[in-house]
Amino acid sequence: MLHLYQGPAVAHIQTLELYAIKCCNPSPFMTHRSHPFQHTPSPCVKTLLARSKTLLARSKTLSSLHQIHSQIILQGHEQDTTLISRFLNTLFTTTSTITITAYADAVFRRVPRPDLVLWNTLLKGYCNHSSFTRSLHVLVRMRNGGFGVDEFSLPPLIRCCVRENEFGVGRGIHGLGVKNGLLGSVHLGTCLIDFYGKSGDARGARFMFDEIPEKNQVSWMSMIVVYLELERLGDARRVFDEMIREGGMGIGVVSSGYVIAWNAMIRGYVRFGDLVDARELFDKMQEKDLVSYTAMVDGYAKSGDMVLARHLFERCEKKDVFLWSALISGYAQNGHPKEAVDLFLAMQQRNVRPDEHIMVSVISACSKLGDLELAQWVDSYMSSGSFNLRNEHVIAALIDMNAKCGNVERALTLFNNMPRRDLVLYCSMIQGLSAHGQVTKAVSIFYQMLSKGLTPDDVAFTVILNACSRQGLVEEGYRLFELMRSQSSIVPSPDHYACMVDLFGRSGQLRSAFDLIKSMPVEAHVGAWVAILGACKLHCATELGEEVAARLAKLEPRNAGNYVLLSNIYAAANRWMDVTALRNQIDAQGLKVIAGRSYT
Repeated sequence: MLHLYQGPAVAHIQTLELYAIKCCNPSPFMTHRSHPFQHTPSPCVKTLLARSKTLLARSKTLSSLHQIHSQIILQGHEQDTTLISRFLNTLFTTTSTITITAYADAVFRRVPRPDLVLWNTLLKGYCNHSSFTRSLHVLVRMRNGGFGVDEFSLPPLIRCCVRENEFGVGRGIHGLGVKNGLLGSVHLGTCLIDFYGKSGDARGARFMFDEIPEKNQVSWMSMIVVYLELERLGDARRVFDEMIREGGMGIGVVSSGYVIAWNAMIRGYVRFGDLVDARELFDKMQEKDLVSYTAMVDGYAKSGDMVLARHLFERCEKKDVFLWSALISGYAQNGHPKEAVDLFLAMQQRNVRPDEHIMVSVISACSKLGDLELAQWVDSYMSSGSFNLRNEHVIAALIDMNAKCGNVERALTLFNNMPRRDLVLYCSMIQGLSAHGQVTKAVSIFYQMLSKGLTPDDVAFTVILNACSRQGLVEEGYRLFELMRSQSSIVPSPDHYACMVDLFGRSGQLRSAFDLIKSMPVEAHVGAWVAILGACKLHCATELGEEVAARLAKLEPRNAGNYVLLSNIYAAANRWMDVTALRNQIDAQGLKVIAGRSYT
């Protein structure tokens, strides 16, 4: 397949050669501004070889690299292995187009006697920018050319194997390294630690780690990360402690290079919910950075301990957006929406620009507060800022906030402008509409969701049935309930039946509610029976109330509230003798009626 790409690349090299010749013999009509390279070379061109590193470092586009390449050809240095290696390395790091490897290969082939460094540069470029098969093909060409491999040849291929899940081939490349005596290389060994870790082979990773005679910070870190990713926290800590001993550092001393390993261990403890050991390690660090504080604040916030999270947040002198985000999201997720908004406003006063993660947390907090004015300000802030309003999570949060805070028209506008709508987004819109009395519109959107081919889950049906119950849409609610039972794979839960019982009860169809509960394939929970009993009081259905109360007495014999509800039904029907008898029964059984509590 390589030849499909080489033709245009070779032609491009020939064009650059003609371009360079033309630069040596410019037209007399060319002015200094009409061409970047004149017959009289500029000072930069005269010192191209001496300053090649600087020139290439300044090159940010493929066009500028083409100009440098033409000068390399012009001055006859296209076969200089050091310069071409440097040029190819810059080419691969500057551009990422699919055809760049063909161009690089064409440049490479102009060098009659490439050295190992140049081969490694080409191989690394192919591994990063081309297919796995073509990368292996470069290795085969290299071997066929009589070149062995060194510690820098194989790591790019091993990383490519990880990316493509080619772990069998990766083990073969490991064997090639063993054959060439590279097993003790710290560079290759560290890469193999990561390789075996990604394949789930902790023993293989540990073997490679032990084979490295002189470990550096990266190799220690790689072994710790492998154990953490494989959920072997104890092994990770043992390697960490070994690193401290091998490094000759006390447990409280942190060198700049080892801070990453300390933070990795802290994040590992936080990830597994062990905040005690995480805090112990954190407190022993003499040099803590923002990552250290953020990991601990995030851990405390996720565990619900916002007091300790706020304490560490305040202790950190320099705060970045990630630390602010950890605490704001913690407040929003732990039922402290006001604190989340207040912290966001404090962040604004310090001129810290929030990211989209923070804004989603703030929007969630506003949804819980239900403050329309605040919601409108946040919506305006999002619209006027440079936030990505095409982000589905951001738009979904804005829709939910506006719907819950009463700005239904804005929520509908955002909803209708969404290119793709998932089930969660539809449910948010339906719930917001029904909460503000627009149940008919909510039902319409539910059917729109069905027409788009989305399959509602049990939560979606609970939302729409609650909406119908709130508005008293009995026929519509029953139709949707039957749709769930007959045309979906969802088995109605007790919550779905409770919605229907409430719907029938509100509309006075008490017998239908009673029959529905009796038809349940599982035992109805107490809430459904209590809902019918409350409806019986509302509609003065004494006989049915007695029957329901008898069932509740079996389910909750010690709940005085059910007896009080029946007593209220008797009182509404002027059956005072029954009221007295029922209250005597409550006293005889020693049941306690909570003073001040309403049982209606």
